[in-house]
Amino acid sequence: MPQKILVTGGAGYIGSHCVVELIEAGYHPVVIDNFSNAVRGDGDVPESLRRIEKFLNTQIEFHELDLLDKTELEKIFKKHSFYAVMHFAGLKAVGESVEQPLRYYRVNLTGTINLLEVMQSHGVRNLVFSSSATVYGDPQKLPIDEQHPVGGCTNPYGKTKYFIEEMIRDQCTAEKDWNAVLLRYFNPIGAHISGQIGEDPQGIPNNLLPYVAQVAIGRRKHLNVFGNDYSTPDGTGVRDYIHVVDLAKGHIAAVRKLKDNCGCKVYNLGTGTGYSVLQMVNAMEKASGRRQKQNHQGFSRTLLHSPVWRRKWRRSSSALCSLNAEEEEAGKGLPAFAW
Repeated sequence: MPQKILVTGGAGYIGSHCVVELIEAGYHPVVIDNFSNAVRGDGDVPESLRRIEKFLNTQIEFHELDLLDKTELEKIFKKHSFYAVMHFAGLKAVGESVEQPLRYYRVNLTGTINLLEVMQSHGVRNLVFSSSATVYGDPQKLPIDEQHPVGGCTNPYGKTKYFIEEMIRDQCTAEKDWNAVLLRYFNPIGAHISGQIGEDPQGIPNNLLPYVAQVAIGRRKHLNVFGNDYSTPDGTGVRDYIHVVDLAKGHIAAVRKLKDNCGCKVYNLGTGTGYSVLQMVNAMEKASGRRQKQNHQGFSRTLLHSPVWRRKWRRSSSALCSLNAEEEEAGKGLPAFAW
């Protein structure tokens, strides 16, 4: 019998790609999601999962469920015997977290506490947590490795990731039969080779590539590029991007690591090669055959360091620039890499 893996937030961008990789690796994913960042398809099934079922010729068990509903979560664990949990569910917009910190702490932290408590009561001791490189805060050195200090987060979203990591660490210390892999990464991009699933955010994209894609298809008029004096070849910010399928395969490797009774392990996932905003734009133009309308608004990094500007920047949901969502979290736009 294939081992069952509960995937929280499995209808979202990264979660859905991990569902594909789980199935292809011989696991049996059971997906829960509350549709906060997923498109509802026919029959109240997420569109992403409906498409996966079609191109993999399979069926995926799905439950519409919010982790804040502990009673319903208990029912799922009573129904299934899970080998492990792959945890993606949570709010993830940086700017929004600055404006609504209590909501982020309630949803992300309380939801995870409910999950850990239900896992504990049902004897499920294996966990893969999809964390974020935001836990590193402002980089103290480059490249950033797993030994880089954590906890200096600059926004509530990043803090929730850090707090969750600490909760998991403490649980693994308290109960030695718990195993967890914490995965940190910066910027997932791309889509499954089928073209059937990918990143299609609800509302205005927080990340560079989906915004550029929406400009390419005419959904948005132009791309705002702020910043032109970074210490990079073209003056725009450089980031480490990782293809979402590679990221998903990293999560599968983490599941396999659990069988070693590994305790709590931390791994960065990235390519180690940075690309600038304009390099990403040029790549999209080449792939799509369409020119990107750009609105360049240069400002100095000194201005960006201003607390007033940083507050304004975090509250701006319509601008997209050389700072994508993860750079906004750092608050200073310093080139950073996840290795």
